[in-house]
Amino acid sequence: MCDTGDQQTTAAVLVKEPVASIVETLKDIALYEGEDAVFECRLSRETTQDAQWFLGDVPLQSNEMNEIRAQGTRHTLILRKVTLEDCGPISFKVGQHTSAA
Repeated sequence: MCDTGDQQTTAAVLVKEPVASIVETLKDIALYEGEDAVFECRLSRETTQDAQWFLGDVPLQSNEMNEIRAQGTRHTLILRKVTLEDCGPISFKVGQHTSAA
């Protein structure tokens, strides 16, 4: 704001977060039933954008069977003690970008 006494003007500043892109994509893995499946994706920058993991079309959340971590630009999904029912596509989405394995 600028105030000269009898006149006043204001302006606003709007800062937008640059869009993060996926620079290290997911890799296919094969393992035995009962093992842990670890998937990693690396982004171009740290971001506050929503990032989401999917098994097929089902969004995943951290719980006793799935561990989801974000450390800096690295995003990790660990599927604990996989079973045959866990076979299928895994995908990671951030903004308009997707990686799948």
